[in-house]
Amino acid sequence: MASNRFNHGPGPSQRQLRVGELIRRTLSDVLLRGDVHDPDLNRHSITVGEVRTSPDLKVATAYVLPLGGHGAEEALAALRRNTRELRHLVAKDMTLKYAPDLRFVLDETFDRMDDTRRIFADERVRRDVEGDEDWDEGADLARDSGPDADDDR
Repeated sequence: MASNRFNHGPGPSQRQLRVGELIRRTLSDVLLRGDVHDPDLNRHSITVGEVRTSPDLKVATAYVLPLGGHGAEEALAALRRNTRELRHLVAKDMTLKYAPDLRFVLDETFDRMDDTRRIFADERVRRDVEGDEDWDEGADLARDSGPDADDDR
């Protein structure tokens, strides 16, 4: 088997990224047009955030989330139920030698962004980021772990 002389890092190759983006756009268009003959699937407005492909481009994992995040498990089940039809519709619009096997996973990127926002909203983190020089870390830690730390103030 020939080695890839251009990709020396642990990340995906340029071809994987290009094909993943092509699949993402094509899958989004198919879902937007409602080409699948399943009323349960067509009921949802589904966002395809990212598609990652295997190195041999035979497996494509689509990270999806219904609009607003409501009914995520139901939408995921509908996608998995219609995988064969979705694969056929995506392959019809693409010029690949093989139609990739589609797999669907819930996209948790938005949850992680909310967690990050919550962390940055914390007063101690904001002071640290802004570089407040009047802040005494020892006094702050002593206040938080003192004998009255469990009391509601």
